[in-house]
Amino acid sequence: MAGFLKSLAKSAGPKLAIGLGLGGAALLATHWIDRPAGDDAKPTTTAQAQPTVPDPAKPVERRSDQGMAVDPGALRVKRVLKIDGPFRHGDYAWDENGAPATGPVIITVDLRAQTLSVFRAGYEIGAAVILYGATDKPSPKGAFPIMAKHADYFSRTYDNAPMPFAQRLTNDGVFIHGSDVQWGRGTHGCIGVPKAFAQKLFGVTKLGDMVIITDGKMLDVSQAQVSG
Repeated sequence: MAGFLKSLAKSAGPKLAIGLGLGGAALLATHWIDRPAGDDAKPTTTAQAQPTVPDPAKPVERRSDQGMAVDPGALRVKRVLKIDGPFRHGDYAWDENGAPATGPVIITVDLRAQTLSVFRAGYEIGAAVILYGATDKPSPKGAFPIMAKHADYFSRTYDNAPMPFAQRLTNDGVFIHGSDVQWGRGTHGCIGVPKAFAQKLFGVTKLGDMVIITDGKMLDVSQAQVSG
């Protein structure tokens, strides 16, 4: 593994991608609710209609085996972070300089490379070495929206274990959350990232943002710039 991580560090950065098989429709959209004016006013008075108010669509609850389809156009990488030296357990990089302040956020996780990357509008702004599910509780593969966020969370299943800055991906308990990321450790299916990184990640995501988990499939970064 050490040799793999060294070779990984020499590249433009830990990147993850999905193959064309994940192509399809699929970014979550918002819907609108019309709020009609009341009809109980005096006959001589015309009630004023209230303006429509956007109501963000709630992400659909999904199990670990119910990954969603992905729009390939959403995965275009414009810039990757430059990471010098070995990328070891507990390490992370974060740099929003030069990246758009707004735009869609997509998180990619490569279980084989043991890395997570976060992109905003196609610009990589963060990357970290991760923990992932052990053999008896593997992390799921597929694309999942963030369905809930809890800055201060504790496991309901595993002895009230702390899960700081938890972001829930599935309704059967798979989260991204802060962990003590050390070599040889694993999770019960969750994606564990360094706690400081988890806090930064928590701050840039919203409900419905997509997390794509694969096992070795790489994003095409051949046309991407490398941050200075």
